[in-house]
Amino acid sequence: MEPCGFLLAVGLFLGSTSAASLGVVETEGGRVQGTNVRLGLLRSLDVFKGIPFAAKPGTFEKPKPHPGWKKTLKATKYARRCLQKSILQTSSFGGEDCLHLNIWVPHGLYVSFNLPVMVWFYGGGFMVGGSMGPNFLDNYLYSGQEIAARGNVIVVSVGYRLGTLGFLSSGDSQLPGNYGLWDQQAAIAWVHRNIRSFGGDPDNITLFGESAGGASVSLQTLSPYNKGLVKRAISQNPLINTLVLSPVVDGDFVPEDPVRLFHNAADIDYLAGVNSMDAHLFTAQDIANISKKEDVSVDDVKMLFRSYAKGKGQADLDAAFSEYTAHWGPRPSQDQVKITAVEFSTDYLFLAPIQRALNLHAATAKSGRTYSYLLSEPSLLTGPGRPLHHWVGADHTDDLQYVFGKPFTSPKAYGDTQRDLSGYIISFWTNFARTGDPNVGKSKVPVTWPKFTSGDQKYLELNAKMDRTYVGQKMRAGFVHFWTDTLPNLPSPPKY
Repeated sequence: MEPCGFLLAVGLFLGSTSAASLGVVETEGGRVQGTNVRLGLLRSLDVFKGIPFAAKPGTFEKPKPHPGWKKTLKATKYARRCLQKSILQTSSFGGEDCLHLNIWVPHGLYVSFNLPVMVWFYGGGFMVGGSMGPNFLDNYLYSGQEIAARGNVIVVSVGYRLGTLGFLSSGDSQLPGNYGLWDQQAAIAWVHRNIRSFGGDPDNITLFGESAGGASVSLQTLSPYNKGLVKRAISQNPLINTLVLSPVVDGDFVPEDPVRLFHNAADIDYLAGVNSMDAHLFTAQDIANISKKEDVSVDDVKMLFRSYAKGKGQADLDAAFSEYTAHWGPRPSQDQVKITAVEFSTDYLFLAPIQRALNLHAATAKSGRTYSYLLSEPSLLTGPGRPLHHWVGADHTDDLQYVFGKPFTSPKAYGDTQRDLSGYIISFWTNFARTGDPNVGKSKVPVTWPKFTSGDQKYLELNAKMDRTYVGQKMRAGFVHFWTDTLPNLPSPPKY
């Protein structure tokens, strides 16, 4: 064959084997059309942004079905964030018409069919955030592209009401609260009804979220309103205990104390964990010098410890504090003092609550499986010329960059070890979404992740260097026991 004929044949072959696309998709509200992104030979991604899953909500009302639209909706731009205050609380932005979702659908040679579905709930203390996340040079944090493409799953990210509009409650039927949770549930139900049109399996939906989003995931699995809609759940370093505006027991969506609702999640696979220094960010807000070169006094650390104890007896608290400081010696270094403050804050705010949830799930589960993890990869903000101390481990939100594949989309900001870790985590997460077992699926993993049971309480330490020696059990069990069992039963001092 002549060279030009050969090139023509190759061109015709490539043209006839171009990656697939959904084109226009029919949903219950009307037709939608997204953007098709080529990922290389025979691979592409359909991206749909800003699809309404409910009507503009009334103030302090549950979400209502969207009335629909007549023309084809061009789903090519993210919708506005839900109304919220700026980080410094000096201004507001966003809007009330914010109940929209985004969808990423991977394809090969043919249009995808019956893929697992992963629905993302963002964090931000139920006060700030958005379904797309922060943006840097058009690289949105919560873009589902890397998860979808690498794990061959559909990713959905959801907007929900925040702050006063989402979670203000009077504690009675006049203003029950939890409007943001109702928004999330409306999105879950919409996905269940419509995702088949996008090539997804409505009977294989996994919720995942971080911080307030991680707490949301757990509450969605416990609510009776999601019975039969959710197959699996991933809760990343959930935070709820110390928030001003947050979900409440309303007698409806959360009908009673969540610890009594785990029977609703008995058939849901549950994977949850924390970062090794999840509370570093929060401890630095209480003791500013934690993240600075200046010294921190032992009295400041003791005061923070007592503030977590909510007025319990002094002698018992001193005994508990002695357990945390047993390794100090007579003259502890500043590093030791600061690390201890971050450790007990992480135990109280993150580790103890999630270990309790894991134990409750494992004890109540029928077909549902339970998995636990600890992310220990050191913060990328440590080292010469960087803002954090050398001892800072995985800080709050450090997991997000790895889950969403940022070492691949921003290669100059990361090294090969970070890309390895991101690939491992995406493999574990998407295997779990596909089969309920992080070890089994279409992606290879570097080590076997054992199930968590109430007896051995095994967990996997997620780290770029992980191997079989990174499997542990009963994570900081003595300290967890203090916060979950000992402290609540300590007598309070008499009031005069």
